[in-house]
Amino acid sequence: MENLHEGLTGKRELVVEEKHTAQHLGSGGVPVFATPMMVLAMEEAALNAVDHLLGPNQVTVGYHLDVKHLAATPLGMKVRAEAKLVKIDGKMLHFTVEAYDEKEKIGEGTHIRAIIDIAKFKEKLAKKTGTV
Repeated sequence: MENLHEGLTGKRELVVEEKHTAQHLGSGGVPVFATPMMVLAMEEAALNAVDHLLGPNQVTVGYHLDVKHLAATPLGMKVRAEAKLVKIDGKMLHFTVEAYDEKEKIGEGTHIRAIIDIAKFKEKLAKKTGTV
């Protein structure tokens, strides 16, 4: 965690395919880039900014997301999501996130990821499912 600092950035790029559309995912009736896929790209951008700098038994998980989907993106167009680490509050990492297609900004917002210890996380899951 000592490698983390404000200003770190990450990105995620993809080309919109049928599997990424609102129509395919059931989140809308039109063949354009789906909001859930934009959210996923933003989360992946944030993860890409920091997870490679964490300790061997640590990862981040999504905690909070507040985004606006500003514009539609058609099939075949490239999308780029970007995340910037703007605040470190203990194990909570605060990001600004944005997404762009080849023509314009299509999304913006904030995202918080929590640093977790993988072993402790698995232990909590085992207790929850009664497998301990």
